[in-house]
Amino acid sequence: YDGRETAPATSTPDMFVRNGVLDSRASQCGALAVGVPGQLAVFAEVIAEHGRLPFQTHLHAAAAIAERGFHLPAAYAARIQETRDDLRHDPGCRALLLTEHGEPPGTGHLLLQRDLAASYRSIASEGIEWMYGGFFSKKLEEWMEKSGGRITQRDMAAYRPRLREPVRSRYRDFEIAGFPPPSSGGVHVAQILNILERFDLRAMGRESAAFAHVTAEAMKLAFADRAKWLGDPDFVRVPTGLAGKEYARRLSDNIRMDKALTVHGAGTPDDADTRWFGKHTTHFTAVDAAGWWVACTATINTSFGAKGMVPGTGILLNNQMDDFSAPSGGANFFGLVGGAANAPAPGKRPLSSMSPTLVLKDGKPVLTLGAAGGPTIISQVLLAILGVVDFDLSVDQALAAPRLHHQWQPNLLRIEDGFGLEVERQLQRLGHNVQRVRSLGACQAIQATRDHTFHPAADPRLEGKAAGR
Repeated sequence: YDGRETAPATSTPDMFVRNGVLDSRASQCGALAVGVPGQLAVFAEVIAEHGRLPFQTHLHAAAAIAERGFHLPAAYAARIQETRDDLRHDPGCRALLLTEHGEPPGTGHLLLQRDLAASYRSIASEGIEWMYGGFFSKKLEEWMEKSGGRITQRDMAAYRPRLREPVRSRYRDFEIAGFPPPSSGGVHVAQILNILERFDLRAMGRESAAFAHVTAEAMKLAFADRAKWLGDPDFVRVPTGLAGKEYARRLSDNIRMDKALTVHGAGTPDDADTRWFGKHTTHFTAVDAAGWWVACTATINTSFGAKGMVPGTGILLNNQMDDFSAPSGGANFFGLVGGAANAPAPGKRPLSSMSPTLVLKDGKPVLTLGAAGGPTIISQVLLAILGVVDFDLSVDQALAAPRLHHQWQPNLLRIEDGFGLEVERQLQRLGHNVQRVRSLGACQAIQATRDHTFHPAADPRLEGKAAGR
């Protein structure tokens, strides 16, 4: 189920260019950065088709949480501190997230969201029409007109979720089902696994320099392809061959164990001209006794999205327009570059890195997982799968293992502190530009163990985990 945001009807490829220069701030903060929201519409559709409880029940439960509030954990308070200057410019954000003096409230502050609670109850009473054709869409258009944005009531009314075929691939003895374009996650998790399949990763060791090297090389090759080929399949031709075994074999032939690759650009997958895919992140996983497995990723992009709020609604607006590519090839907030396949256009969905994934063995689900963290989502999901499949780690161990990430541009291999200093030195000798970081993202997963029980795992890098049996 694709509930990705869409570009407003008046969007153009150069809408963030000013006097020939990319204005990256315009795509990241303020009204122009907002895409037409799809999350509410897709949740309503999924619940109507598969849910046991009516959507109203969930909305009233959410309203109660928003109304009674929660105490800010340290990480949440830090995000407010980091974005305080932008939050001060929007009256709604300022009133909700800052003190009466316009300062960040700090850890432990009780955050109450009464306007948001009222909005949830309005949706429960009036249905999603309240957002897509009623009160909210009218107020949003008024706010957009005053703030320099482009979304109209007509854009809201035209929004529809899309049902898409998953990206299906095999790795070792497992089947991988990932999210298709306009997400790049499913394609490139499959592609990187295909590239790595010829290597004996287990013999290398999970925390070795050899493992980090070959995995980073495979990531570089995949992210170079992402920059050229990936976009909304309703607008551009995304080759299915990117996830093909033969193409991955050719790419893997380029990997040397004694030297880091210099990847100059994308490759050309098989049948690229004839076979194509059909036209502040949170991830949760769920499994129930009836056999339903869920992997769901939702986001408003960066912390507090566009730092804008429709007055009186408590609803923070996304800044998903930054996920489109600039015509100049400039990088977005996460340092990702792209081409014409991901340029803004009316009604087009921007490229994403979300990677909600199901892993099956002998036709039965054994793992559901996904992550938050921009482009590192792809590498987190990949590494968790490798941990379970190649190294026989429990899902807890797989999520706790040190992570690495390479996205081709910038040419930088990031590794977590869990990798030893000797590993870092070996990687540098191979030619990698290494940056050591404390933490890379946040992954969530549930595994079906050999004794037929469910084992949930929350990322140990996080506060406030929610995991149950």
